[in-house]
Amino acid sequence: MELKEKMLSSFMVLEQELDLSSPVHEIRSKSMKTFEAQGFPTKKQEAWKYTSLAKLLKNNYSIFPKKESSIELKDVKKYFLYEIDSYKVVFIDGVYSPFLSDTTHDGLDVCLLSAALSKTKYKARIEKYFNKVAKQDESLTALNTSFAKEGAYIFVPKSTVAEKPIEIIHFSTGEQGDFLLQPRSLVVVEENAQVQIIERHQSLAPHDVWTNTVTEIFAEKSANIDYYKIQNDRTDASLVDNTYISQDQQSNVKVHTFSFGGKITRNNLNFYHKGEHIESTMKGITIIEDQQHVDHYTLVHHAQPKCESHQDYKGIFSDQAVGVFNGKILVDKIAQKTNAFQQNNNILLDDKATINTKPQLEIFADDVKCSHGCTIGQLDEDALFYLRSRGIPKKEAKGLLTYAFANNVLESVAIPSLKTRINKLIAMKLGVNLGHDL
Repeated sequence: MELKEKMLSSFMVLEQELDLSSPVHEIRSKSMKTFEAQGFPTKKQEAWKYTSLAKLLKNNYSIFPKKESSIELKDVKKYFLYEIDSYKVVFIDGVYSPFLSDTTHDGLDVCLLSAALSKTKYKARIEKYFNKVAKQDESLTALNTSFAKEGAYIFVPKSTVAEKPIEIIHFSTGEQGDFLLQPRSLVVVEENAQVQIIERHQSLAPHDVWTNTVTEIFAEKSANIDYYKIQNDRTDASLVDNTYISQDQQSNVKVHTFSFGGKITRNNLNFYHKGEHIESTMKGITIIEDQQHVDHYTLVHHAQPKCESHQDYKGIFSDQAVGVFNGKILVDKIAQKTNAFQQNNNILLDDKATINTKPQLEIFADDVKCSHGCTIGQLDEDALFYLRSRGIPKKEAKGLLTYAFANNVLESVAIPSLKTRINKLIAMKLGVNLGHDL
């Protein structure tokens, strides 16, 4: 059975388990019709021109867990930000793990989407926000919506500052065989509230796992959100990450994406401006090797005046790794006084490494300041010669130069322990020993 047909039949099974009277059921059914009509994306579509899912579609994935999986804290502690205290929402093979989690309803909600979808007290909020910013005509987003059942639900009320970062971690154990995970998260941050969120998808054993995730984020007036994505999975794991962000006036949202692992990674990151004086920041570091593939597809829709967006993505590619950057800035006619910046810089360390980059501007306003650009090159031979003349071996000299190239993206990371952790990951990926504690 082809994977598309398996998804259609699995949806019929899911319908028998869920509350058909729920307003979410109609959303699921409509989304499945969208997926049925479109199927999985192919390279014939412009948005997927450089990324093929053909290899993934050949696997016979399990859609639902066959059995309950469990893991010990000692075996996964290294994947948590254990240096500081944090709220945690942890899933094992798509199932919530209360043992590894630390949720709360004290001043804010850090809990499960399944609870928010089923409990009456959350009904008004679900009706207001669920599936309201996600792109409903995108096939993989529609597929996720069809199976939307479990994930993280975060609600930060007006003028509340989350006292601890929130970690959302999805573990895949391999006990289910080849597995397709479809987590769904909803984040609502009300007026003048603040939160820091760290998201990670981690496979723990050799097996083909494909995660198709959707996250909807709503930043209301003057809200402040720092969102960090750590993508350092095994090379037999693949991820399609669909993130949709709606920003109201004077809000500030930053998303940092660190892509170091995985077989195929596709990040669809979409910002939509709903008011004036909004700030949106997207920064990313990609360091991959062998035959890894990472694709960043970004959109910032400036639909109101006097807003700013800043994109800075850097990539380092070796062996036969493939990188893709497709960044689009759309400025509506009404969006005067827009200030938008986009930059994508890349280093190819080997002749067979590839980067496809396509920065785009669509501007319909005449009083704006917008710029975009990209660079593709190799290491600076003069700088390399300088380091070697100081007695630094060639391998270490290359590592130091690539480390310096990537490291400045970390300047805006607001969690010190996370910055230290990512710094060490970058150094390890590049084979750099700086000779001091990072």
